[in-house]
This record gives sequence, structure tokens and C-alpha cells, in this order.
Amino acid sequence: MRVVGLMSGTSYDGVDVVAAEFDVEGDTLWLRPLGHRGLDYDEGLRAEIAALLPPAATTIEAVCRLDNRLGEVFADAAAIGLELAGGTVDAVVSPGQTVFHWVADGTARGTLQLGAVARVAARVGVPVLSDLRSADIAVGGQGAPLVPAFDALLLDVAAGPRAALNLGGIANLTVVAPGAPVLGYDVGPANALLDAAARRFLDQPCDLDGARAAAGRVHQGLLAALLAEPYYAAPPPKSTGKELFHAGYLDRHLAALGEPVPVDDLLATLTELTARVVVAECDRHGVVEVIAAGGGVRNPTLLGRLAALGADRWRLRRTDELGVPAQAKEAYAFALLGWLSWHGLPGSIPSVTGASRGAVLGSWTPAGPAYPGTPASPPRRLRIRP
Repeated sequence: MRVVGLMSGTSYDGVDVVAAEFDVEGDTLWLRPLGHRGLDYDEGLRAEIAALLPPAATTIEAVCRLDNRLGEVFADAAAIGLELAGGTVDAVVSPGQTVFHWVADGTARGTLQLGAVARVAARVGVPVLSDLRSADIAVGGQGAPLVPAFDALLLDVAAGPRAALNLGGIANLTVVAPGAPVLGYDVGPANALLDAAARRFLDQPCDLDGARAAAGRVHQGLLAALLAEPYYAAPPPKSTGKELFHAGYLDRHLAALGEPVPVDDLLATLTELTARVVVAECDRHGVVEVIAAGGGVRNPTLLGRLAALGADRWRLRRTDELGVPAQAKEAYAFALLGWLSWHGLPGSIPSVTGASRGAVLGSWTPAGPAYPGTPASPPRRLRIRP
């Protein structure tokens, strides 16, 4: 089975596209990567998304317009995936762009992803899986993270506990250990606050290569205030996003500090925040190895701090060493979730999300070939049987 996986994360900078081929041999699922590519959002689309995200107010009209504009972008991305697969695929997974993840008192109440999936199905002519988080929320889960299903199958725990770390807008962690339930949860910000600061003070989408952070010094007072965030002390299962870690959140902390912080020092402090929070969680689980992926692995300053802080306790690697490109791992994970849903298998893990049971994820939008049991020709009339 060939599946195209799409992924747009909380950094809302673009879409990662992969094509994957799946084969089953006994109890082993083989994934053959067929290629990956990135499709960047233009500045106007990024601005539209930012204007709609909490805590900003919006309108139903703005939501509808953005939903359809994103649908066209995801349709373009799916067409690229079709090319990567050689022109033939069985399904596309298009989880959409998350614009709100509703969590109240530690319980996920709902979630909203935009991306007009019918436009994707119309473009590629195969069934498209979308809205992957809602099924888990409906049975009491957080709806996130979903990537641990991929990590749990991939990571070998024979030599001890291991962690898979994704450094997107939000840092999330999967922990697998011999004889223990799989754990996975959102740790805190990875690039979310860094990118917000870069946009605000550098007029750039990010601190490229962590260069400005490397030139700065950590502001200990600001770091202490940021580390006091209650989310970090909350036990898993838990999930978060830009509804908590956004530009306004950063502004409030800077205002409370009561003194100016040079831009380089601010970026150094936010980098240190991400590293400290991640390392504390890795240490809490006693892992022997951390395997990293996501956009944050392109930031050598952040990776350097992670490696330095955990150097005497665990080894830091990238998923590339396991055959999964670090920039495309989440998209491959969503392709796997599509394979699972196609076969009626759960894609969420209750020990990760807190759900009462594993859920078969997503909603299928049909397109293209007929399904089993489809009549040879469409009906021409309807009659009512008494």
C-alpha cells in the first residue's frame, strides 16, 4: 500500500510531504520511504494564520476563507506526494493546520484543524484521511500527541529506555521502556517562543541556525520566571500549543521583568528554556538515548545545549540514523496512521493520550475508485419498502 502523508505543525511555516510504501511480513510492518519534500507557506498565508490564532479574535468568514485557502495548499502538497510515489497512491493523509486545541482544566474538549479536505481529494482522486485527533478526544484522550504510535513501533528498547523527541513549534516526547506502557506528551515550547521573538524583534521567521542565540547570554531572571510555568509541573497525559505559548505570553513575561532584554540574550534564554525543560523530562524517565527530529534539529545552538545538558546520562541522535529523515518524520508518522486507519486499527495509544481505549483515527473523504459492494451502475430511482 502506498500512502502520501502531509504534516503542518504548530510553527505554521509550511507543509511537509512524504510518500511511503507499506508491506507486512508476519508481525513486522515495513516502511519504504519514497521521498519527501517541503512546501513553504507564503508570507501572506502565514500572516492569515497568525491573525486567526488565539488570543486573537476572528470571524466565521475568516475561518472559512482560511480553510479553503489552506485546502488548496494541501492539495498542491498531495499532488507533490503523488509525484514522489511515481504517480500511484492508495490514500492521502491530510491532518490539516491546527488553529485551536481546546483544553480546559487539563481535559481536551475539542480541536480544530483547517484544510478543506474535499479540495485535496478532488485534486488527487484517492480517499483522504483527515481530522485525526477528534476520535481520541471523543473517548477521553488529549488528541495529541499521535506520533508515539510511530515511535513505539520503531524504537528498540532492548538496551534500555529510549525517548523520541520532536522539536516543532511544541516539543513532544515519546518514552518507550521494557515492560512499561508507552508514554508520550507535549513537553513545552520548542520553536514556538523562539520564532515569536524572531518575528517580533528581528522581522525574521526564525533565528536561522540559532546564530543570534549563540551570540547572546542567558538572562537568569527571565529564565527563572519562564521555568515557573505551571504547565511543566502538570503530570501527563497533557498537550498544549500556540494557545498557551504565543507572542502575547512572551510579551507578558518581558513586561513583568521590568527591564529591557537584548534580542540576542532573549533568544539565548528561550533556547535554554527549551533545552532545560526537555532535558528534565528525559532525566525523569531515565532514558539512555534520545532520538530527535523536527525543524528544531536544524538549530545547532539548541541541539548543542541538549547534548551538553544530557551528556553524562544519555546520547543524542537524529532519526536520520534510523532511516527516517528528521525533517519528514512526523509526515511519515501520519502516513503510518493512515495505513492503520485504512485497516481499521487504532492509531492512538491510551497510555499516551489518556483515552479510555485506542481509537481508529480520522474521517475518510472518498474520491476515485469504487468501494467494495458498489453497484455496477448508479440507481435511477428510490422506492420505500413498507
